[in-house]
Amino acid sequence: MTLEPRVYPGTTRPLEIGNPKVAFIDVGLDGVFRALADPVRRQLLDQLHARNGQTLGELCRKHDMTRQAVMKHLAVLEEAQLVVTQKRGREKLHYLNPVPIQEIADRWIGKFERSRLRVLADLKKRLEDVAYEGEFTTGKPARSRRS
Repeated sequence: MTLEPRVYPGTTRPLEIGNPKVAFIDVGLDGVFRALADPVRRQLLDQLHARNGQTLGELCRKHDMTRQAVMKHLAVLEEAQLVVTQKRGREKLHYLNPVPIQEIADRWIGKFERSRLRVLADLKKRLEDVAYEGEFTTGKPARSRRS
């Protein structure tokens, strides 16, 4: 697997390795799962999803914890590349990076969803067959069985 650099908001030119605004796609899904395991970090991601580009102060307002605690959560999210930052003057803006979540969806959810959809389609067909057979033999719509 080759690692490709990703360019973050606010950049206009190709970036060289060593530039803090370049991250690499393969950080390992373990770090992403670890970051998503905490409810506070998921709330921070929800806040950024609702309004991207927030400062630390804006993100702290909705949490009953110290500024340092929120900073630690943001550091975990940054390490997992779920959040990226950009300096604007004295402010540091935080942005949601949905790419790692999409990679999880592609890797895990997609392959399990296919079989689940196949099972649901088979169930639907069987139920339709039972309803059709009941209608055909009795002339009345089939009644659902109650357990």
